[in-house]
Amino acid sequence: MDAIKEYLTRVKDIVDDVLDTQKDAMDGAAKLLADAVKDGRDIFAFGCSHAGLLALELYYRSSGMAVINPIRAPGLNLDVDPATMTSKIERLPEYGRLIIDSHPVKAGDVVIIHSVSGRNTVTVDAALRAKEIGAVVVALTSMAAAVLKSRHPSGKSLYQVADLVIDNCGVLGDGALTIPGVPERVGPTSTAVGAAILNAVMAQAVNLIAEAGEIPPVFVSGNLDTGEEHNRSMLKKYGKHIFYMGH
Repeated sequence: MDAIKEYLTRVKDIVDDVLDTQKDAMDGAAKLLADAVKDGRDIFAFGCSHAGLLALELYYRSSGMAVINPIRAPGLNLDVDPATMTSKIERLPEYGRLIIDSHPVKAGDVVIIHSVSGRNTVTVDAALRAKEIGAVVVALTSMAAAVLKSRHPSGKSLYQVADLVIDNCGVLGDGALTIPGVPERVGPTSTAVGAAILNAVMAQAVNLIAEAGEIPPVFVSGNLDTGEEHNRSMLKKYGKHIFYMGH
């Protein structure tokens, strides 16, 4: 077995599934992001543990939108030892609500929440609190995990409370490969495919903003000769919608 070829082939197959089945949802998410920028509203991204990697992927990113703000919280960024604590922390009741209330989320904003299982309490609480405030919640999750029982007191999972749901089209448990002689499935796809999904959504949002005749808030690489000057201009122009610069 060539696991490298099998894994990359599986990722490509999943991306094809996403394009075939999730295009409408992705278009909807892109329009929400574009409208938020055009209307002067704000965009946030959140996830727990490895799911939070996509929130980090989207912000302060070369070739990405300058106005996507990560929601980071103690214990949920793979920042604690032992690492097993993160699994316990994301099951804490009310912590998700506290996290949202600690960020400047307001009515009309867009909150992207990534959770593969969508079952843990912090994720659902964060989505519910954002919706109470009046924000729009975009969920990126695995619908294959819908068979898993929610750990939230309401009995609901993320896909059941979000305003718009994008399925990452992965398998239950996230492992893409079965390797002979290994009882566990290996090769998680949610990060690779999820990053592709959200960057595609972001790119379409930029396209929609440009089609509306506006200059999209896009960073360029700081390693280009003109990069730092361009990025400073973006930070200045959109500063009131950027909350990750320490002010």
